[in-house]
Amino acid sequence: MASNILIVEDEPAIAELLAVNLRHAGHCPILAGSAEDALRLIRDVLPDVMLIDWMLPGMSGLALARELRQGARTRSIPLILLTARSEESDTIAGLDAGADDYITKPFSPKELLARIRAVLRRRSPQLTDEPVRIGGLAVDPSTRRVTYAEGGSELEVRLGPTEFKLLHYMMTHPERVHSRGALLDKVWGDHVFIEERTVDVHIKRLREALAPVQCSELVETVRGAGYRFTLRQNTSALSAASGT
Repeated sequence: MASNILIVEDEPAIAELLAVNLRHAGHCPILAGSAEDALRLIRDVLPDVMLIDWMLPGMSGLALARELRQGARTRSIPLILLTARSEESDTIAGLDAGADDYITKPFSPKELLARIRAVLRRRSPQLTDEPVRIGGLAVDPSTRRVTYAEGGSELEVRLGPTEFKLLHYMMTHPERVHSRGALLDKVWGDHVFIEERTVDVHIKRLREALAPVQCSELVETVRGAGYRFTLRQNTSALSAASGT
């Protein structure tokens, strides 16, 4: 899936070369010439991934990574440090600063894209095209289809676009409790300003769509906290699904 990737690089030729390769792979690159520029940009919209050059003017890439990891809003952004440093101590310093990965220059575009895919799978699986299956319920982002398999047959679950994104996000982060605010940030985007109760409306629609395949109770309300997609279906739901 296309990702917004913030490139923090002070050398324009390198930044543009990275941007061209990312566009060719279907991503949306955003350029920042310094750590300070990057911090200004992410005040409005959080990127899906950040590529950060270690040697930046002013605040270094290492210091930027540390600052991002300390912020509640930015601590989960996948970070990849780009550097000419290849000593083991430098690698350790980069990872200790909070980078998810560390890639030494020069590197090939294929290697960089593979590293991006890897950090997205670990940090933001909802941004990949890989199908997700929990029990009989499956979500395939590449075809935008949701299906439920039981007894050798497969039923399609029809969802609206927002309910699809909501289910996909929750299924890629099962058993975690998500506040309404967190779901708004991750599903709608942190730059979208709408009422938190909007989440309740879409959760209700999602449950209604899952009810015919006896999966509505997998989307749990956690009183006072938010919602959770659980791997455990209760006994009554299992009985209904089996017809007993």
